[in-house]
Amino acid sequence: MSTETAVSPELARVQGKALFQHLLLPIDGSDLSLRAFSMGLELARAFGAKVLALHVVPPFNSIAYMAEILSAAELSYSKQAVQIATGYLDEAKKLAKAAQVPCECHYAFGERPHEAILDAVREHHCDLIVMATHGWHGLNRLTLGSETQKVLLQSKVPVLVRR
Repeated sequence: MSTETAVSPELARVQGKALFQHLLLPIDGSDLSLRAFSMGLELARAFGAKVLALHVVPPFNSIAYMAEILSAAELSYSKQAVQIATGYLDEAKKLAKAAQVPCECHYAFGERPHEAILDAVREHHCDLIVMATHGWHGLNRLTLGSETQKVLLQSKVPVLVRR
């Protein structure tokens, strides 16, 4: 099974206008998300579109009665989380540059990644989301949830899922 993405010039342009002009490519640093990112870059190149790479950082959750102790830990966590996000996004920039696709990169703190993804779609006027699914089944899916599934159910724009 080939994972190459082929888009005919006729499909890429409908009545002189690109079918998609701004793709949102969420990344979480996993191999799966990077493969979906690469697929999104191929599509963007075929459509002559630009991309927005987004990494959602989970917030530091603290317990109220240990606020003083945990505030220092939260600051340390936030700094480290931003460094990690920056590393993921730097990799995204390199891949986009190699594919000759204009790429803007952002990170956002959020407890619910699907909401941050949908907010980015609205804020940046994206017209396609390309994202990965981890393919969890059974109890893992129930307990961990599926951000991809939540995006699929709530998105107003098309979502292309790569497994």
